[in-house]
Amino acid sequence: MPGIFLDCANVVPYESGFQGAPTPVAVAAAALAAECRGAIVATKLDGTRRVFAGTQTKLYELTGSTWTDRSAGTYTGSSESRWSFCQFGDTTVASNLTDAMQSSASGAFTAIATAPKAKIVVSASSNFVIAFNTNDVTYGASPDRWWCCAQSDQTNWTPNVANSANTGRLVAIEGPIQAAMTLGDYVVAYKARGIFIGSFAGAPVVWQWNLVPGGEAGAVGQDAVCDIGGAHFIVSNDNFWLFDGTRPQPIGTGVVRKWFLDNSSPSYRNRTKASYDKQNNLVRVSFPSLASSGACDTCLVYHVVAKKWGRADTTLEAPLNYISPGVTIDGLDAYASTIDTLPNIPVDSQYWLSGGQVSAYFNTSHQLVSLNGITQASSFTTGDMGDDDAVTILDRFRVRYVNRPTTAIASGSFKFNEGDALVAGPSGAINDGKFDIRQTGRFHRIRVDMTGPHKETAFDGKPKVTGAR
Repeated sequence: MPGIFLDCANVVPYESGFQGAPTPVAVAAAALAAECRGAIVATKLDGTRRVFAGTQTKLYELTGSTWTDRSAGTYTGSSESRWSFCQFGDTTVASNLTDAMQSSASGAFTAIATAPKAKIVVSASSNFVIAFNTNDVTYGASPDRWWCCAQSDQTNWTPNVANSANTGRLVAIEGPIQAAMTLGDYVVAYKARGIFIGSFAGAPVVWQWNLVPGGEAGAVGQDAVCDIGGAHFIVSNDNFWLFDGTRPQPIGTGVVRKWFLDNSSPSYRNRTKASYDKQNNLVRVSFPSLASSGACDTCLVYHVVAKKWGRADTTLEAPLNYISPGVTIDGLDAYASTIDTLPNIPVDSQYWLSGGQVSAYFNTSHQLVSLNGITQASSFTTGDMGDDDAVTILDRFRVRYVNRPTTAIASGSFKFNEGDALVAGPSGAINDGKFDIRQTGRFHRIRVDMTGPHKETAFDGKPKVTGAR
């Protein structure tokens, strides 16, 4: 945040300020057999839930603490293929563009014979499954094509005016369809530099698509869009956007846009994954850094109410808003053999509640972990405080803590002209609510390193002109 933080680590915004980010804690489930390529918590019409995760070659369902193979054989996939899931009534639909589209109402998945292979599937409120970026026997590979099944019948994809199954292309702007998601009664399809909004129009068109004016707004990849409730959060190749169905609004300009471009890998930016933590109003944007060989190892965090940004780096394979089955006293043995070895999760966390929703992800060990552990190491670095025309002394720095961390150490640095290299200054632990740091320069910068949970609403450093009292 310009004027607030130049950088931070494991510090994220909340409504009144910033706080330490939670650490990951393993969910009581075995690791997947291979890299997770997509996951979903699917809710059926009666409210019961099924948790699915896909690898390149298999689809699994979480039953108890075990991942049960629900595949219709062994899938082919590709080095880049990811599973797209949607819930259509009681049926879960899965697709990865390479293999036949799959469905399961219970038990194992089976192929949908008449459906196209598709990169993306969504379930529309008008009782359609819509597929995007497809490959089929009639039209071949069609990255700009959409299909919809027969109304209320996900097993029938043969175009027919009588049942509203249909197909078409989105060609008003170049490029493949990168992502798609519902927005109320509408369906939104994203290209890299364009947004199309679709509405049910009935036969013979069935779905009417309009290009949304908005300049370069679009999605950088398949998982680069998330629903934040009434709007979409979008990661494009050069900015962050909010889209509520009218015009996309840029939200990264002058804040984190340049930082994102300078620190994300142009070669792997298409692997960016955006997910929404509804409980905390946080969007997590995970992306490959410049040093990454393709893994999403860096994470920006955006608070949709406070409109502030933080950073809490993790390396993930796939995000998931996990819904806990709940824990009873008798069931604690599944988590640990003793009280002392239970996960380090606050007792009031939704992790322990039946139906409690927590932000989670699959780590590089293919293990599902939830983000509700106690904060470990974290830090923030202030902007430069000072004046071009005065040499000043900074002898005290304060942080207004709502919740004070277990430990806190402030380290100073200074310079005499903007553009000069920083010179390391003194450091000190928190003492009586302040950090005693005495350094002289025209510009002063402070880094605060902390351990343990913390919340802060402000910081204050008052450089005094040399010789002043």
